[in-house]
Amino acid sequence: MRGEVLHYDEIQGFGFISGADGNRYTFTRENLRRETAMRKGAAVEFQPGGGQARDVFSITAPTAAHSAANPSVKAAPAQASVPSAVVPPAAQHFGRSSEIAEPGDLWGYFWRGVTQNYFNFAGRARRKEYWGYCLFWTVCLLIIGGIGLYTDMDMGGFDSDISGAITVGLCGTFLLATLLPSLGMIVRRVHDAGLSGWFALLGFITPIGSIALLVFGLLPSQVGENPWGPVPAGVRI
Repeated sequence: MRGEVLHYDEIQGFGFISGADGNRYTFTRENLRRETAMRKGAAVEFQPGGGQARDVFSITAPTAAHSAANPSVKAAPAQASVPSAVVPPAAQHFGRSSEIAEPGDLWGYFWRGVTQNYFNFAGRARRKEYWGYCLFWTVCLLIIGGIGLYTDMDMGGFDSDISGAITVGLCGTFLLATLLPSLGMIVRRVHDAGLSGWFALLGFITPIGSIALLVFGLLPSQVGENPWGPVPAGVRI
């Protein structure tokens, strides 16, 4: 997959890549195919897997090859035709400048959270993404619970020793299946506010868990790039 380097710390050997699919991937020095400088904005090829980029190597940008083959372009006087000769007319963008990274609706955020971002605990999530996920997570839980209640009543499950077994089973399966993507969403939302992902554990403390989850959803996005990546696509600063 092709992507763009968002950040790379050469001292610690750790960085982020924005893939052509709109997702962000982490990578380390060990994931580089060869030792080379990974500058911000550099185009790369990599193998995605589990939110991590492997076998990363840089590729030559078209503009660099054009400049090397035509060094006289830089020395030419400023004219109206010069910009079109230097800059390709159809540039390809990645990361937050790409509309592909934005699902476009609240359901899209939820679906991406339980599919592409199932094990993703890196990067950032804007408030719209967080609340879109929470909305449809609640809707799905209510629908599944309603199906369980209807089935239990139809089978006379509330008149037996295993009262409500189907309802409990369906809801419990849904909660377990969405535990990891839900935790990942909270961690990315906390990252977006500029806080450590460990703050997400506050949501599991019974007395203050609900309040903590509400506060996480209301915190504004941190301005500019932070240690967990750039500002998410669509955030107005």
